[in-house]
Amino acid sequence: MKEDATIWISGTMHNIFSIGQILTELDFKILNIVTWQKTNPPPNFSCRYFTHSTEQIIWARKNAKVPHYFNYELMKKINGGKQMKDVWRLPAIAKWEKLCGKYPTQKPLSILARIILSSTKKGPWILDPFTGSSTTGIAANLLERFFLWIDIETEYLKISKCRKLEIEHKNIFYKNRNRLFGFKRPKQLEWYFSKEQVLNTHS
Repeated sequence: MKEDATIWISGTMHNIFSIGQILTELDFKILNIVTWQKTNPPPNFSCRYFTHSTEQIIWARKNAKVPHYFNYELMKKINGGKQMKDVWRLPAIAKWEKLCGKYPTQKPLSILARIILSSTKKGPWILDPFTGSSTTGIAANLLERFFLWIDIETEYLKISKCRKLEIEHKNIFYKNRNRLFGFKRPKQLEWYFSKEQVLNTHS
């Protein structure tokens, strides 16, 4: 990781607390613990406890003294002009995101898209060392970022490859990008890309 890099780690109540402790011991600075509130959580069939409807995502930076990148203005823009809070109400994974196969803990593209837009500029490399079905990578590519994937499971890498080949078709690429949920208006994402292009031209 570069000195100004940040890391995002998702988890549940079973592991998120120990992960936070480990990050602290490694001198990472925890910036936020985002709570993803699922608008359509799976039902609790056992009826022995409250229905699990949230997951936590830790955002931390490598060096406490080196400033990190945060696209505050964009997050405010897509949140209707108000500061975005650390509770994100977004749906669970959609059927069209599983067309290449199923992965046990697959996250929706909309979650990863928001993470990537909030903490990276156009063009950098994003690494996922436990890529699974590469939702991080597909979101990165849809948002015009580079991606490096690592996983030890050949079965899941096949799903990742299928998803990557899928978005190499231009019509599917734009169709999937337009399906990203979490924007107040349909054209907001395209507005952002046009603005980002202008910024890159003048930088």
